[in-house]
Amino acid sequence: MIARKRDGLRLEDHEIAWFVEGAGRGTLPPEQLAALLMAICIRGMDAGETRCLTREMLRSGEIWELASLRPDAVDKHSTGGVGDTVSLVFAPLLASVGVPVAMMAGRGLGHSQGTIDKLESIPGFRTGWDRDGMLGLLDRCGAAVVAQSDAIAPADRTLYALRDVTATVPSLPLIVGSIMSKKLALGAGTLVLDVKWGSGAFRKTVPEAVELAAALRDVARDAGMACEALITDMNEPLGPALGNACEVREALAVLEGGGDARLREVTLALATEALVLRDHDRDEAAASLERALADGSAREAWDRFVRAHGGDPDPALLESPARTVAVTAPRGGVVSAVDGEALGWVAVDLGAGRRRRDDRLDHAAGLLVHGRIGDEVAEGQPLATLLLGRREVDVPPLVERVREAFVLGDEAPAQGRLVLGTVESAGG
Repeated sequence: MIARKRDGLRLEDHEIAWFVEGAGRGTLPPEQLAALLMAICIRGMDAGETRCLTREMLRSGEIWELASLRPDAVDKHSTGGVGDTVSLVFAPLLASVGVPVAMMAGRGLGHSQGTIDKLESIPGFRTGWDRDGMLGLLDRCGAAVVAQSDAIAPADRTLYALRDVTATVPSLPLIVGSIMSKKLALGAGTLVLDVKWGSGAFRKTVPEAVELAAALRDVARDAGMACEALITDMNEPLGPALGNACEVREALAVLEGGGDARLREVTLALATEALVLRDHDRDEAAASLERALADGSAREAWDRFVRAHGGDPDPALLESPARTVAVTAPRGGVVSAVDGEALGWVAVDLGAGRRRRDDRLDHAAGLLVHGRIGDEVAEGQPLATLLLGRREVDVPPLVERVREAFVLGDEAPAQGRLVLGTVESAGG
């Protein structure tokens, strides 16, 4: 199978089923699983192979079918980027306007930090819940964000970890199979997708993002889910914080009615789309979400959300960096580009993510981004700040990598829309 896919040939359904079963049960060695993942990443899969992969990964574990018991519950997924703190705002925000949110989220993958890792930086916050536990969370606080259960798509659990450390994350069929096997296993009736494009995303161009969004949306709709996908810009970090505890703090700023404008815009766009999928009027939906941020309802929903998951919502208890290091502009100019992926890897190497599967996270570590595309900066002005935690790191090379991620020009570049729209309106 490895040799045939390496040579660009198609895999049969029974072969894909055998591969998935071997991954789920641990009967295939990781070096062979990794080799086939690389062959798939390079050679791809056709639509039929991708559907089969998704179906077999779904069947490898439990199927919760939440829609049968909580038909109003909404699920949300982002294809990953840097500074993408949306899920931490999205869940309590929708809960604050009476729409339950049920999400099975992931840990950090590649250069992007994961929702589960961020939530676990909150003291006491539990992410390991079974189906009954998730239903209880929905009843208590209207929002449940849980880690992938060992019983849900166990094959994906193995393959996901291997993809993270074998440079096979960007593969479209592997992304579709991984995301949709978990979403279909969870079985919420409504799903909204945030598909990123740009330098900090796994899909670098708009056509690539549209292709992925269409593939994900088609699988969801074929399974009977109400689903929409938005294409959003990731040519620079979405929010200013890259890490775990620092991203929780940034989420709180938005939930309190302030925070970063870009993070707020994308979150509101996705939350509005979710309400529209639940048959709300678009204008009324947007207005109700804005009110929840302004009047404190969303912040109160966050506290209920954290307590229901066993955590303490006091932000003073979040880990803080031992020290900080400013990265300054080498000259004056206008920020014309930011390499988000490079910054994401810096955050990983500071301790906010993993290079190896057994790496321990440093919740205090991360990166704060100050320079945004279009900003005029003076020589010596901070472009970013390194947040140093417990991990021993070689600071000078990290400072240089951050500085190189910012391109300074003499004129402000043309900037496109942050939210491009759906598959159709973004050019699909």
